[in-house]
Amino acid sequence: MRAVIQRVSEAHCKVNGAITGAINNGFLVLLGIEDADTDDDLQWLAQKITGLRVFSDENGLMNKGLADIDGGILLISQFTLFAQTKKGNRPSFIRAAKPDKAIPLYEQMIKTLALLTGKKIETGIFGADMKISLLNDGPVTIVMDTKDKDNH
Repeated sequence: MRAVIQRVSEAHCKVNGAITGAINNGFLVLLGIEDADTDDDLQWLAQKITGLRVFSDENGLMNKGLADIDGGILLISQFTLFAQTKKGNRPSFIRAAKPDKAIPLYEQMIKTLALLTGKKIETGIFGADMKISLLNDGPVTIVMDTKDKDNH
């Protein structure tokens, strides 16, 4: 599982011109799921996302987490995070999980993040042509990959 987490002042997702999810301060999370991903990967990543301390404290240091600022999460599924670009100019997405595997994990991530934050998780629509607008705050962008969780 791979996530690109952006600290935002605001973000929203539109599908066919209609807003499907919107937040103010918080995280826009682009989530890629691959065939090898497990529930352990999901749990680890959800804990890392909700525990991430990248919001400014009173001294301007990145010390505060999502809960400290009452922040929201806009979660967007994005299989292109597993693009393989080693050969040629057209990316291969062979590592990205097919919908029958990815959709249940994506839905479980929504539930897990909601449980950890105590808030409704805003979303796009899995597999739809989504238009994402955001105001990246900082900018702060963090990339996490569950394949890195055992590399200490």
